[in-house]
Formats: sequence, structure tokens, C-alpha cells
Amino acid sequence: MKQTQTKAAAFSPYEWFVVGLLAFIQFTVVLDFMIMAPLGTILIDEMGITPSQFSLVVSAYALSAGTSALLSSVVADHFDRKRYLLVFYTGFVVGTLFCGLAPTYETLLAARIFTGLFGGVIASISLSIVADLFPYQVRGRVMGIIMAAFSVSQVLGLPLGMWLASHWNWHIPFMMIVAVAAPVGVMIALRLQPISGHLATSRDRQAFRRMAKILLKKHHIEAFAATALLATGGFMLMPFASTFSEHNLGLTRDQISLVYLVTGIASVFAGIIAGYLSDRIGKYAMFVVGSIIAIVVVLLYTNMGLSPMWMVMVVSAVLFVGISARMVSAQALTSAVPEPQDRGSFMALNSSVQQYSGAIASIIAGLIVAQSGNGKLEHYEELGYVVAVAMVVTALLMYRLHARFTRASEKQMSEAPE
Repeated sequence: MKQTQTKAAAFSPYEWFVVGLLAFIQFTVVLDFMIMAPLGTILIDEMGITPSQFSLVVSAYALSAGTSALLSSVVADHFDRKRYLLVFYTGFVVGTLFCGLAPTYETLLAARIFTGLFGGVIASISLSIVADLFPYQVRGRVMGIIMAAFSVSQVLGLPLGMWLASHWNWHIPFMMIVAVAAPVGVMIALRLQPISGHLATSRDRQAFRRMAKILLKKHHIEAFAATALLATGGFMLMPFASTFSEHNLGLTRDQISLVYLVTGIASVFAGIIAGYLSDRIGKYAMFVVGSIIAIVVVLLYTNMGLSPMWMVMVVSAVLFVGISARMVSAQALTSAVPEPQDRGSFMALNSSVQQYSGAIASIIAGLIVAQSGNGKLEHYEELGYVVAVAMVVTALLMYRLHARFTRASEKQMSEAPE
């Protein structure tokens, strides 16, 4: 108990380095995915494509990422996590470079598929590293810092990316990501220590039989279902956010950049605070609070019409506060589901489920939403209703995971020697 309290009180300098490195990795990967949202209205206009075609670019990344994560789940726990991370991060940087060089819609689509093959595995590797190195009692704090990268990508990356694309061209934001990500790969190679403790744990060497066991465990299935629904919101709403803001809410592209900046700043602090509170009041309690906020604001946001910029900023900031609270607490809850020897494979499978469900959600969103002759998006409010229902069901599934972990912890404490 004393050791746990000490661990919760402070991290060593190397542990802070690992947290910072993983947060920066998350920043670049999330930015690469999220940059498509502000580029949506630009790509639709410049390439002469439909919302459905644009949603295909988003879903193509997710489908390839899901396939890669699925294949990775078979072998993820058989390699040193440092080397595994370095290989996939290198491929991600190369794929992003291809996106920046793509001259046509078809080549951009192919580049997004390539990038997804590598980028889709990185989050699961990072989460496995967190679970390997940090005890459950402090994972909320760690997840809060790492998931704050999601918000930082808005504060720094999205406004800058939107501005560069608007004033130069849409290729530049991808080149910016490459310039930032390449040094991170060097840091992984030079500073991150090997992470191979899981290799000493006994495991079933028959890969497919082992994967079947992981897939068919009841609490794993519940976790995968929760993850699938958790991905619905981002993949349904965000690809069309910039188009909705410009043509439905009446904002200019420069104003949209400011909205991303303000909402990003709000969610940076929200993510860190949510991580701290999830360790104090409980992961599930924090998830419920975030879900209630997100549901209310999603229903309000998707039904808005022409609005002043300050109102859009306030609504968007509160929305991302709710989303940050949900994501941080959900990642911490999910990290406690698998056994250590299955953690890498479970996280890869979980990432695959997230990407596949996100791709399906994006395709469905593209079929629901239509663009009128004046550019206005129609039926966007219907996406809000679907997302709100998904959030309610996700909260119910997360409760089952929370209850199971609580029972297991109580049983373990009662059986522990005095």
C-alpha cells in the first residue's frame, strides 16, 4: 500500500519522459486524423467531390487502420513494445508525407489508406505501454495527460492547419505534421527503453486459438461493444464540422480556425482535470458526467442555425469538455479489462473495433447528410440524435465494465493476506 501511495504521488523523471513522449505521439497521430475535418470544406470545393466521397476518404483511413490493428492483435504481445512502436510510427510518418504529396483525389485516397495501415496501431501500442508501466491507481492522470494531446492538436494544429490550407493550399498541413513527427521517431529510437516484461509471461503460442479466447471472453465483448459506440460521435460529426460551421452556422474560414483554437484550449484543461478527477471520484463517475454534458450539447449544436461566433465558441468548448471527460475515463476503464499477457493483443483488437465502427459511422453519416445548392448541410441534426442514443448505450456498457472491475478488486483485497 505504501508503495502504491508513493507511486501515485510522483513519477520519476523517466516516467515523465514516457508520458510526454506518448502524449506527443498521440498529438501527431490525432492531428493527422483530425486535420481532415477542417480540410473538408476546402477539399469538397477544390476537388469537386461530394460529401459522400469526402466521407470515403475519412472512412478509408479508418478501415485500413482497423485491418492493420486486427492483424497486429495476433502478434502484438510477441515483440518488444519499443521496436513495435518505432516500426509503425515510421510508416505513419511516411504515409503522411504521401498525403502531402498527393496530386489528386484518387492518390489522396490511396495515401490515406497507407497511413491508416500504420497509424491505426499506434494508439493501442501506446495504451499497452501505459498499462505496462503505470498501475491502475494513477492511470487516470496518465491518460488525462496523453489524451490532452487530442485537445492540443486543436489548440495548435487545427487552427494553423486550417489557416495554411486556406491561405496556401491543402497539402501544407500534412507536410507540417511530417516536420513535427519525424523528430519524435528519433526520440523513440534513442531515448525510450525496451519494454519487454510481458514477454516473460506464459501465453498460448497458437495465435488464432489465443485470439479466439480473447475475442470470446464476455467482458472483452462488452468492452469492444462500448468502444464501437464510443467512436460513433467523432466519426459521425467531426468530418463535416467545418462544412457545417461555414454553410449552416455562417462562419468564415478564419473564424472557424478561432473556434478550433478556443475549444482546444478549453479541452486541454478539461482533459487534464478529468484525468485527475477520474482517479479521485472514480473513472465511471467521470464518464457519466462527461456523457451528460456531451449529450445535451450535441443535441443543441446539431440543431443550430446562423449563429454569432461567440455562441459557436461557447457551445463547441463545452462539447469538447464533455468529450474529453468521456475519452479519458473510458481509456482508463478499458485498460483494466485484459490480463497483462493479453494486453497488447486486446488493445490492438480494441483499436480495430474502434476504427471499423468509426469507418461505418462515417459512411453512414455521408449517406445521411446531403449538401444543397448553396452549400448548406441538410439532415445534420439527425446525426445528433444517433450520437446521443449511442452515448446513452455506451454509458450502460461502461457500467458493466466498472462493476466487474470493482467486484474483482474487492475479491482480491479480501483474499490478500493480512
